[in-house]
Amino acid sequence: MTEEHPFAPYVRILARGKTKTRSLTAEEAEGAMTMILAGEVRPEQLGAFLMLLRLKEETADEIAGFVKAVRATFKVPSSAPQVDLDWSSYAGKRRQLPWFLLSALLLAQNGTKVFMHGTEGHTPGRVYLRDTLKALGLPVAGSFDEAAAQLEGEGFAYLPLECLNQPLRDIIDLRPILGLRSPVHTVARLLNPFGATNVLQGIFHRGFMETHQVAAKILGFNAVAVFRGEGGEIERRPNKETEVCTLHEGELGQDWWPQILDQSFQAADEDMDVDRLARVWRGDEENEYGVAAVIGTLAIALRLMDASLAQDEATEQAQTLWQERDPTKFN
Repeated sequence: MTEEHPFAPYVRILARGKTKTRSLTAEEAEGAMTMILAGEVRPEQLGAFLMLLRLKEETADEIAGFVKAVRATFKVPSSAPQVDLDWSSYAGKRRQLPWFLLSALLLAQNGTKVFMHGTEGHTPGRVYLRDTLKALGLPVAGSFDEAAAQLEGEGFAYLPLECLNQPLRDIIDLRPILGLRSPVHTVARLLNPFGATNVLQGIFHRGFMETHQVAAKILGFNAVAVFRGEGGEIERRPNKETEVCTLHEGELGQDWWPQILDQSFQAADEDMDVDRLARVWRGDEENEYGVAAVIGTLAIALRLMDASLAQDEATEQAQTLWQERDPTKFN
């Protein structure tokens, strides 16, 4: 008789039928992900495991356990500075440019250390952050050490997922093979590799906001803001009211931010020319929607980092930072 594979119990927990199937505990999820990252799982087991999780939808405990397993693989240099804001980018943009990048750069220009991480290519026809940074002449880190140095020097760094954990990137790349996203997309957004004090998260499906929020609490994060941003990224939609789920020192909360622009619909950007970001930053081109997205997103980030700020105060600060930006950055 063939001996049972050590990973089989994790699959069995998720697939025992309507009456016996249950979710994984945080500890079980951590054990399962540890085996996956170590390459100790057969491909057919991995596919079954991911799709069973997708079918039932992952719980906050499962996500927290997965994140703990991934974080245990990180080799963050001891000399790394304290990061103020963790900003993930895993969705890519299809209808609008990644205006949120300008919000992050504004924060960095004004003394906030912003660490961004993400991936690309899993969904065709989208504009991803790595390519945008390169097009604008901004560096992309290739290791934890490079990211730490950029954070120390410039207050901003972007590190691709494969430099954080290659096996996790490989799982995300399974999306076109499996036909669906897997829980890894949620896990990646919660990694917070440098242990930033504040964490921003963008989601596409509104139903996952509470899962992100509660998982962040389980993981012991200090301050978190989760919202359904444009295209699933961390970007406020100026023509929509925005619900933001928050976590501050262990307390779960909720903010509703008002619609910024009068029109309730924004047509898709037809050419998705990322150079437009630089032109708007320099003042060479006007873009009402883009500027509203930058300021609106920035206001949410400012209130996250200082909960004492009222929404109108955060918005005023964001407007001032935009007006006083260094226009020579992209010269």
